[in-house]
Amino acid sequence: MAPVTNYRAHTGAREDKHYKTTLFEGNHLMVGVNCLEPGQEQSVHTHDSADKVYIVMEGEGLFTIGEETHVAGEGSVVWAPAGVPHGVRNDGEERLTLLVGIAPPPGKH
Repeated sequence: MAPVTNYRAHTGAREDKHYKTTLFEGNHLMVGVNCLEPGQEQSVHTHDSADKVYIVMEGEGLFTIGEETHVAGEGSVVWAPAGVPHGVRNDGEERLTLLVGIAPPPGKH
């Protein structure tokens, strides 16, 4: 993996579910891009031993963090601590593009 990249070179779409790809992964941090087309969602789930951060690069999403829901648009940072259920849905009319960080990466804790 190159040490420098532009997230736009890694965006995409899938019809069956949201698109995601990994940009960087080490022993302590994984960074990826998730793209949700209108109507798509990442179901509520947990990472028992990892914190997760979403940075909204484009669009707007409805984020579930624990018992709360928050609308977050471009430039917003959303944090889901380890063990807290979280997910996101795109109710908008344009693609939702997220830069996602998970520490430690899945399978490395």
